[in-house]
Formats: sequence, C-alpha cells, structure tokens
Amino acid sequence: MTRRRFLGLTALAIPTAFAAETHFVETTCLRVRAWNADPNGKLRFVHFSDFHYKGDHRYASEVVRQINALAPDFVCFTGDLVENRKYFDEALGFIAQIEKPVYGSPGNHDYWCGAPFTEFQRVFSATGGRWLVDENIVLAEHDLEIVGLARDGGPPMLKAPEARTRFLLTHYPLSVEGLGEHYFDWIMAGHSHGGQVRIPGYGAPILPWGVGHYDLGYYETKAGPLYVNPGIGTYKLPFRFNCRPEITVVRI
Repeated sequence: MTRRRFLGLTALAIPTAFAAETHFVETTCLRVRAWNADPNGKLRFVHFSDFHYKGDHRYASEVVRQINALAPDFVCFTGDLVENRKYFDEALGFIAQIEKPVYGSPGNHDYWCGAPFTEFQRVFSATGGRWLVDENIVLAEHDLEIVGLARDGGPPMLKAPEARTRFLLTHYPLSVEGLGEHYFDWIMAGHSHGGQVRIPGYGAPILPWGVGHYDLGYYETKAGPLYVNPGIGTYKLPFRFNCRPEITVVRI
C-alpha cells in the first residue's frame, strides 16, 4: 500500500470511527454518578431524566436494572419520557418495573406527544410514587416535601414549606431564576442533555431553550443547590460525544 493511499484511508476511517463511537457506544454507555451532598446523610435517592424512549428495549431494561440494583430510598424523574405517542405504553412499562417509588414531573415532550397525564399518574402512583404537575407531596417518614414544577416560565404557584427538607423537580434548569424567595435543599433538572456533544475546553456548542448557563452538573443558585442531569436518551440527533447518559445517585 502506498503512503498516499494509507493516508487517504486513514482520513476516511477517523470520521467513520468517530461517528460509530458517538452513535453506537456513547449513546448507551450508561454512567452511574454518585453525588454526596451530605456524606453523612441518611437519605439516598436516584435521579434520571430525558428518557426519550424510542423502542430500544435492551437499553431501557439496562437503565431499569441499574436503578433497581442501586436500591435507593426512592427515584426522581425530571421529564421527557417519550417524543412519540406510539412508544408511550412501552415506556410506562419500564417505569412500572422500577422497584422503588418514582416521583416525576413533566417535560415539554410529555405535553407535545399528547399522552394522557392520567396514565402517567396511574403508573407512577403504582410504584408508590407520584406524577407531580405543579403540586407537591410530603413524605412524612423522611420529613421531606417533593415539589414538581410543570412550567418553564412565569412565577410558579408555590406553597409555603410543608416539611423540614424540600426537593424540587423541574424539567427546565433556567426555572431556578423564577422561584422568588423560595428555597429548596436540592433541585433536580434535565432538558439540556448536557448538549449531547461537548467539546473539551469549550463545552456544549448547542443547547435548547430553557437552559441558560445551567447546562450540566452542579450549581449553587439563590433557590438552592441545582443538579442538571444529562439525560438517558437523545433528541433530534442520536449522538453523544464526551457526554455520557447518566443515572445520578444523591446522598443528602
């Protein structure tokens, strides 16, 4: 093989390998990340987001297996179960397999897909949890209030605290800037997907609306500590680079 031909084949192979890695490997290379908000805390829960289930049974089963293996006190989901209504029943079937109570709040695609929220409520309640659409639930055994925020803008109708510890589930990270004087001990969000593609030393070149600069990971905010999960699934383009899907385990 001539040097010229070798270089030509290499030039073709590199982008092909990159595409294969981002599409077939990193999109399902699930990471479990532990976050010790309080290393001595007695409460341990799982947060995942942006499932965007599209029929990948094997991957969805692995997500559920990992969550169950972690044996948390409960599970939190911050929206976008599906994009297409035809996958809705299957996606809810995977939520039903989670062995701990699941508390969830809606994302934009949960509205746009047209799936009935009564079905979300039925399945989330069957796990022992709740589908929270601008409402709250108090877990007396943990002296904990979980609030689910459904809107992405405007002043939310939040009640006075009803428990010593307060968690907020919100799909949109930027909503933390519209909470007024309300404070939460832990805020969970998704929506950004971490950008799906993150350039080393730069970050995500493209982000959706409703994110602001809260694109991935932990932030200190006026409303409380915020963690933005990069999501389980992908949207529009089935690619991830330097931004693996994540299940977050929080101790607080």
